[in-house]
Amino acid sequence: MRKLLVILCALSITIGCKKEPLEDWKLVWEDDFNRDDIFSTGIWSKIWGCPTSDADWCKTMSQDPSLFEIKNGNLILLGKTSSDPVKDKSKYITGGVSTKNKKYFQNGRLEIRCKLEAHQGAWPAIWMVPDAPWPTGGEIDIVERLNYDPFVYHTLHSPYTQAGKKDPSKKNNPPSHTKATINPDDYNIYAVELDTDEVRFYVNGTQTFSYARVPEKESEGQFPFNRPYMLRIDMQLGGKWVGEVKPLTKPIRMYIDWVRFYQK
Repeated sequence: MRKLLVILCALSITIGCKKEPLEDWKLVWEDDFNRDDIFSTGIWSKIWGCPTSDADWCKTMSQDPSLFEIKNGNLILLGKTSSDPVKDKSKYITGGVSTKNKKYFQNGRLEIRCKLEAHQGAWPAIWMVPDAPWPTGGEIDIVERLNYDPFVYHTLHSPYTQAGKKDPSKKNNPPSHTKATINPDDYNIYAVELDTDEVRFYVNGTQTFSYARVPEKESEGQFPFNRPYMLRIDMQLGGKWVGEVKPLTKPIRMYIDWVRFYQK
């Protein structure tokens, strides 16, 4: 009997290590980038400039065609040294895409398989925002990787989390961010599940973080996340958080293998 229990326990551990099952989810949309033109589906647009802010993330965004590649079934977004920093208004330029005005996601599971090259000052990101003022509408940062970190950040922004920067009673109550270990030199699958009362994050099938609605904090904008969100995927270089960019000897890339959206 003892031997049987050991076997059953080992089996249980093995099963527990498997990737999260998706039997209850139905694939409703995907982009596998198996084509020659990134923008031919009408879903993606280039991110360019800082339309409503002077935030670090958008200071290097450019529409330069050389920053956008599609090869071997991958969308590839580049960051590189600008050949014309006067025209670009930046020493470095980066590529990013968005589904703004094209496709929005709500009440489902969004997955992205990608590989992020590392470099001092590199800040690739995968994130979601709504058509609403910031931070009123919230922001969901699925992936942010800094420099050579072997982990990514998951973060949620809202009026409540912003207030927590000044009010200790709101800071990390509940926690709104975490770090998640990745395979730093390989592809990883990142996922976020969105429902009316919770946001859940996953890396390679393992849940890494969750953030739930707190009903008594509703009036403080604690959970604005039950609404349609656009997706942004972008390479970023430099900024106060990530630090200065070490001079580039070649472009740095982020590779997006596919994006999938599931619903129940």
